[in-house]
Amino acid sequence: MPSRSSARLAALTVAAVCSAASTIALTSPAHADSVRVHDIQGTTRISPFAGQKVTDVPGIVTATRTYGSSKGFWLQDPTPDANPATSEGVFVFTSSTPKVAVGDAVTVTGTVSEYVPGGTSSGNQSVTEITKPAVTTVSTGNPVPAPVVVDEDAVPDAYAPQGDSAAANSVNGLTLDPSAYALDYYESLEGMNVQVADVRVVTATDPYSELWVTVKPWEHRSRRGGTVYGSYDSQNTGRLQIQSLGATADFPKADVGDTLEGTTTGPLDFNQFGGYTLVAAKLGTLASGGLERETTQKQSSRELAVATYNVENLDPSDATFDKHASAIVHNLQSPDIVSLEEIQDNNGAKDDGTVDANETVTKLIDAIVAAGGPKYDWRSVNPVNDQDGGEPGGNIRQVFLFNPERVSFVDRAGGDSTTAVGVAKVHGKAQLTVSPGRIDPANAAWNNSRKPLAGEFVFRGKTVFVIANHLNSKGGDQGLTAQYQPPVRSSEIQRHAQATEVNAFVKDILSVQKNANVIALGDMNDFEFSGTTKILEGDGELWSAIKSLPKSERYSYDYQGNQQVLDQILISPAIRRGCDFDYDSVHINAEFHDQISDHDPQVLRFRP
Repeated sequence: MPSRSSARLAALTVAAVCSAASTIALTSPAHADSVRVHDIQGTTRISPFAGQKVTDVPGIVTATRTYGSSKGFWLQDPTPDANPATSEGVFVFTSSTPKVAVGDAVTVTGTVSEYVPGGTSSGNQSVTEITKPAVTTVSTGNPVPAPVVVDEDAVPDAYAPQGDSAAANSVNGLTLDPSAYALDYYESLEGMNVQVADVRVVTATDPYSELWVTVKPWEHRSRRGGTVYGSYDSQNTGRLQIQSLGATADFPKADVGDTLEGTTTGPLDFNQFGGYTLVAAKLGTLASGGLERETTQKQSSRELAVATYNVENLDPSDATFDKHASAIVHNLQSPDIVSLEEIQDNNGAKDDGTVDANETVTKLIDAIVAAGGPKYDWRSVNPVNDQDGGEPGGNIRQVFLFNPERVSFVDRAGGDSTTAVGVAKVHGKAQLTVSPGRIDPANAAWNNSRKPLAGEFVFRGKTVFVIANHLNSKGGDQGLTAQYQPPVRSSEIQRHAQATEVNAFVKDILSVQKNANVIALGDMNDFEFSGTTKILEGDGELWSAIKSLPKSERYSYDYQGNQQVLDQILISPAIRRGCDFDYDSVHINAEFHDQISDHDPQVLRFRP
């Protein structure tokens, strides 16, 4: 899943100048007279007038966009037709600051275009626009058409139709059925003035002044107020992104569970960063839901506490060390072993060949001590420069922190960036050939991706094998609002290959010692119900322990209104069946606008 800090266009620039790279191929222009907005929108996602010039299209200006590279205004016909599939609104792309005002009655002459935010290769749906416009103002000060109320009764429960198999599963050519499918419903309102009221926030405000709400208050509601994404068949149809046509400085800083009270009104747009978006000319008033960060239970003296925490590209120049340290000490209660993901090298994104991360890790350890925590020791293996993906020059890797007062690390020399760790049988027990070591680092499954870090620990005389993972991200997958339904999850190919390698390594351990304590944990970049997890679990070699939680509590990440599992701790049969364990997804980041990472840490407590 792409990090919110990854480079992207400013979210308020939700469309760019139409170009050949991002516009659907169209037939040669023709001329059409006396058409209205609903004629232009038509009954499918592609305008029947795409590529044609239209003349004197009438309507009322409902909103203007004066910033970014997508300047223009929304035009709506105050005299709708009787077909619910045809939108009465359309965006008029002016490329410069529009010279019209809200309430102007105008006629527009221009060319109809289908613009694809993000380009056609993104798989996104297109936005019907009128481009190269000539605008005539007929009158001013007219009432804006009343907004369409979008609520739980209006939005269908089914998310999207199955795409046309003859068109690579595209839904573009299918007749819209807004009473049956949520995506069709939203498409039938594209460009129109819409309204939501008293809606709960289900993804916190991000750095780009966006948030997500739900118009279906009880749809897969989490215990803390979000909306849980529990399967590929439950797409949470009530989710809607909110942006603002006003100053970003005035945009509310909302957390999950807060409410936009009153009405939020504006045109319904579509952008590459989440699909259908209410671009608010009027925002509701933020009411706090009082959400607080969680604290897990402290492990007992006989319990081993193991955690995983993605610290999001941590490098020595960051200002978050004290906050991460406080989270580890106070919210996670100083776990005995912490698998850290996204530890960068000593100079962060500077790409000068540096791969050591001792300064990054030492700075975090010192901050933990200052926060009242233990003096952790640590182990890791430096990657080959620029070979493990992530931010260029950052050389992210997994790192084991461990409390030497509670647990010891078994060091076996020889582990480096290119040497594969193996499993040996010694006195009837399994042990690693190198510790720490990387799993089959030369395997193509790990190309431009993090290699798993394996380590051997001892707690109260019992050996515990820990495998720290950061699997291939979901970057490149088509979005849930894609024109292709179901969307293509291309990133799974590599992630499945990686999961196969991790499972095979666990099998090697269990074939030597059936009752071995094995933990595979980290940012798996996939859901607990996914094919990736099924491959990791194999034939029972591992089991994702987050499934021990109620479904309403299974999430570690919040993306586009969906609370979902990306971070997991998988356990071997000896841990699952042979002793009691406690699992906690500690919600300290994902639900909050002032997060220090976009992931929530996970903690497992058990008695080996």
